Amino acid sequence: LAISPDGDVLPDALARAPGRGAWIGVSRADLEAALAKGKLKGALARAYKGAALRIPADLPERIEVALTRAFTDRLGLEMKSGKLLVGSDRIAENARMGKVRWLAHAADAGQDGSRKLDQAWRVGEDEEGSGKQGITLPLDRTALSVALGRDNVVHLALTDSAAAARVEAPLQRLLHFLGQVPGAQAE
Repeated sequence: LAISPDGDVLPDALARAPGRGAWIGVSRADLEAALAKGKLKGALARAYKGAALRIPADLPERIEVALTRAFTDRLGLEMKSGKLLVGSDRIAENARMGKVRWLAHAADAGQDGSRKLDQAWRVGEDEEGSGKQGITLPLDRTALSVALGRDNVVHLALTDSAAAARVEAPLQRLLHFLGQVPGAQAE
């Protein structure tokens, strides 16, 4: 969270806003409970003595939107750099060759397609029988398609470990805020 000069408490998903800020490490449900009980305002008031704080009623929604945006923006940057693959056939081919470092599926992806790509990934990584699988994203194919400017984006893969780490950071923040336990992760 960032606190504006006027005392507005706003999300800062990239942790880049100037001025004072605060890290929160709770799920959306916990944040909503803290807001309802006035605990967030009390904690921030103690941390920033004398500051007149205004916490918007829709802060949890704003945070979720900001975290989702940070994640989808990072995916878009990786796509522009050529490290993000979309399309089942292209992902499967690269996965079998051992080139995939991170694999993900849309929330509404079919189990059969996801299982096939997971298996191709395990074969390429020489980890057959390990149960290693791609992560199911908290976004459906429509949201991913809009974010990446492509039609029907259901499965995503990254071919670079550093790119995978850059994508994982905002994804883990989003998953934590949504209260979702992430599945098996890439290296």
